[in-house]
This record gives sequence, C-alpha cells and structure tokens, in this order.
Amino acid sequence: MKRIVFILVCTFCVLSTVFAQDVKKKKESATFFIEAMDCDHCVKKIEKNIAFEKGVTDLKCDLSTRTVVVTYRADKTSATRLVSAFKKIEMDAVPVDDGAGCAVPVKKEDGKHKH
Repeated sequence: MKRIVFILVCTFCVLSTVFAQDVKKKKESATFFIEAMDCDHCVKKIEKNIAFEKGVTDLKCDLSTRTVVVTYRADKTSATRLVSAFKKIEMDAVPVDDGAGCAVPVKKEDGKHKH
C-alpha cells in the first residue's frame, strides 16, 4: 500500500512539473502598426529596444507596411505591456488584427520626423 501511494505521489510530481513547464513556455504573437516607423533608423531603434523587453523572443519589422510582429512569452509580458514599451521610445503602437491583413499607413499631419 505504501508503495502504491509513493508511486502515485511521484507520478503527480513529475506530471505537475511537466505541465508547469509547458504553461511557462507558451508563446504568443502580436502585430502592431507603428505610424512613426518610416526609416531604417526607426527600425533599428525598435529592434534595439523592444527586442530586449522582458519576455520578447522574436521581433520582425516591416518598414513597407509599418508593422512590427512581436513574439513573446505570455507568462512574462503581454500586448498591453508591449504598447507601453513602444511609448517609452516615443512610438505609438496600435495592435493590428492578424486576420485583417496588413495595416494601411496614415499620413503624418506635421510632416516632421522624430529621432
């Protein structure tokens, strides 16, 4: 009887550990439209800063559509936190619905370029 209880406890511990690791490693992707991203300098600024935010595992910038696809660990960050990270580098990030296709760039009103 003690042996069966011991085996059940060990099995439970092993399965709990495996399940916990799978939950921790869950990755999600979010696409953001960045109106201010209009040159290579902007792309480098995003890659240099956002790529090192906690939980970010991959980052792809597309200058032609002004979009950034960020892959991140869901247990470390969220799309809302990433929007805040873009604000820190003075860029407004608007989440884009992945099923809707690419975002359409909006014309800047003042025509000025911030770096």
